[in-house]
Amino acid sequence: MQITEEKTGAKGRYMATIDGHTGEMTYSRSSPQLVIIDHTFVPDELRGKGVGQALAKYAVEEARKGGWKIIPLCPFMRAQVMRHPDWQDAVQA
Repeated sequence: MQITEEKTGAKGRYMATIDGHTGEMTYSRSSPQLVIIDHTFVPDELRGKGVGQALAKYAVEEARKGGWKIIPLCPFMRAQVMRHPDWQDAVQA
């Protein structure tokens, strides 16, 4: 699954498109060191295919590469962070 990123100023989104359907995770950069994940959307056609999980993992990988932390305001992202204790290094305490 290929994930792309679209940035507009301090806001952005990670997107995964499969068979013409796109799931997304949106974020806002609150500072050079913090990114707020505020929403995840996966259309019905992609549910159960691991799209949301892939977007969450991608966000964590990007945070690690960029040296910033994630504030998981999105309920889905918050739940994923709780399920993955190995992601704690990329999450704001």
